[in-house]
Amino acid sequence: MQSKVATVAEYIASLPPDRRTAIEAVRKVVLANLDSGFAEGMQYGMIGWFVPHSVYPAGYHCDPEQPLPFAGLASQKNYMSLYIMCLYADGPVLQRFRKQWAAAGKKLDMGKACIRFKKLDDLALDVIAETFSRITAKKFIADYENVLRKKTLIKKKERP
Repeated sequence: MQSKVATVAEYIASLPPDRRTAIEAVRKVVLANLDSGFAEGMQYGMIGWFVPHSVYPAGYHCDPEQPLPFAGLASQKNYMSLYIMCLYADGPVLQRFRKQWAAAGKKLDMGKACIRFKKLDDLALDVIAETFSRITAKKFIADYENVLRKKTLIKKKERP
């Protein structure tokens, strides 16, 4: 469920105490390991980390008015979620992530790039930290553009 608040502080303040504690802990891990090329703010009704237009003027291809999304953190109706977009595009990053998560002994409840959790203890915070520390904004942009190029080539091949 998307929040209508304008700032990260307002978002966190709007959460129930148990979720606030978990969201703040995950946010602290992300911020401690986030490359300086990313910015934090509200995006898509949740806490977002993104490549600002000042770094990547083209923005997000689905909505160029939006900066390029990198990660998000949200309190949903039945769980909380951490979205890590680089897990979509980079097979080796996803493979390493899954392997490290399993080694941490935690059950991974994951969609494509969405890690769902009900309590902080569900998360392998060290794996999250390591994943964020490995991805620079520059690498993320290069991977993103590579995916867009591949999509364009596939579409061209599909045309009669």
